[in-house]
Amino acid sequence: MDFTKRLSLSEAVSRFVQDGDSVAMGCAQETLIPFAAGHEMIRRQKKNLTLIGPISDILFDQLVGAGCVAEIRAAWIGNVITGSAYHFRRAVEEKTLRIKDHSNLTLAMALKAGAMGVPFMPTSTALGSDLYRTNPDLKTVSCPFSGVPVTAVAALTPDVAVVHVQRADIFGNSHVWGNLGVTREACLASRHVILTAEEIVDTKVITGDPNRVVVPGFRVSAVVHAPWGGHPSPVPGYYNRDHQAFIDYRNCSKTPEGFRAWRKEWVDPVDDGRTYAEILGKARRESLAIKHRRPSVPVDYGY
Repeated sequence: MDFTKRLSLSEAVSRFVQDGDSVAMGCAQETLIPFAAGHEMIRRQKKNLTLIGPISDILFDQLVGAGCVAEIRAAWIGNVITGSAYHFRRAVEEKTLRIKDHSNLTLAMALKAGAMGVPFMPTSTALGSDLYRTNPDLKTVSCPFSGVPVTAVAALTPDVAVVHVQRADIFGNSHVWGNLGVTREACLASRHVILTAEEIVDTKVITGDPNRVVVPGFRVSAVVHAPWGGHPSPVPGYYNRDHQAFIDYRNCSKTPEGFRAWRKEWVDPVDDGRTYAEILGKARRESLAIKHRRPSVPVDYGY
């Protein structure tokens, strides 16, 4: 029996991301943001998505600008280099986008509850905050042991988690290093997991360092080879943040017309047979390459 889960990006998004789905993305904070997968959702014209993520940077704004999003559950949305995200801001002002505000911690607790299969997680955070105004999934309850007030954070169980990783095998086992954020919780809470990977490697590479596996392969629905799939966010060990890309996007996204021009340059050409690396260009790739290597200290799994 063939247990291979490797698919093209188009196949993975078409098969596992449906209109109206809730999708967890950007789960590793400011690194490893799955821009390639998000752009494929734009090309496939996905609609009425609920986006879930702590800090998605400009990816959520791009999906909003493309008309893919009905609701967002997040801690922060914007441009990490320049501040405001213009499509998101316009959608909120025009009341065309539903928002459930989270803090980084309440979102982590919501996904943790979903991963554990419990209805909510208690926490001391958010008490007395304005998060309750926009998020009915936060309730104040009394601790059954002490009577002390706590916040009950309702579980989140996304339809799909989309995660960019450094390397994966064809069976869905993968390695991630750097800031994991809520990546593991999102993967375990979601019904489907799509991995986009800088490299596809032999399974022996993955099993040789089992503690670095972010989610077991049997929980993964699709593996996609997507070099530069996290650009312009940084991918530890592979490339640095592309600051200029965030500035350029800020300038282009100020108007719907500018966004369409940006999309025509950076998103749509992949449908015409060009790879994203080709669109980015050799000189740009070389400028973002890792200059100073810092390998981790070896460990010994001997017995």
